[in-house]
Amino acid sequence: QLFIELNKLNHDKDVHGIIVQLPLPKHIDANAIIDHIAPHKDVDGFHPLNVGNLHRGQNSFVSATPLGILRLLEFYSIDVVSKHVVVVGRSNIVGKPIAALLLNANATVTITHSKTKNLMQHTQQADILIVAAGIKQMITVDHVKEGVVIVDVGIHRNDDGTLCGDVHPSAYEKASAYSPVPKGVGPMTIAALLLNTFQAFKERGV
Repeated sequence: QLFIELNKLNHDKDVHGIIVQLPLPKHIDANAIIDHIAPHKDVDGFHPLNVGNLHRGQNSFVSATPLGILRLLEFYSIDVVSKHVVVVGRSNIVGKPIAALLLNANATVTITHSKTKNLMQHTQQADILIVAAGIKQMITVDHVKEGVVIVDVGIHRNDDGTLCGDVHPSAYEKASAYSPVPKGVGPMTIAALLLNTFQAFKERGV
C-alpha cells in the first residue's frame, strides 16, 4: 500500500517534493521506501542517485541539515576553503553528506565518531567543528582550541525541560562563533528543506 501511494505522488504533477519522516516503525524498510521516491522529488536528498551525485560533486538534492549548515557558514562569511573541518558523527543524514559537501567546497575534512580513539586529539585540531553524534554535551571546553567555529547539530531535553546539544556550553568560551541550541541548526534545516522543494518546483514546473 505504501508503494502504491508513493507511485501516485511520484506521478502527481501537483506534488513537487516528497519526504519520509524518519525513523519509521521497525517493520517498515526505510531504505526501500526512500529508494522508491522519484529522485527529482527527493527533497530530503536521501535517494541513492542524489547521494551518489553529491559524492561525485554533481548537482543533486542535498540533505537539508548539511545544506543548512553550509548556508549558515556562508551567511556569516565563514570560509571553509583550506580549513580543517572535523565532523563528529557519521550518519547518512548529517555526518557523511556534510563531509562530502565540505570536501566539494575545498575544505580538509576529518570524520570522527563515538568510537574514535583519542577523539580529543582530533577535535582540538579543528578550525571548524561540526558535532552530530547524538550524545548529550559530549564535547567540552577541553575538546576545542581557541578560535574554533562550532556547529552543534545535536538536540536533547534536560530534566527541567530545557534543550541542549552535543556541545557543552563551556566550549563556547573558546569559540569565535557557534550555533546555539535551540534556534541554531534546526531552523536552517527547515529553510534548506523549503529551498530544495522550491528548487524542485522550478526544475519541473507546474
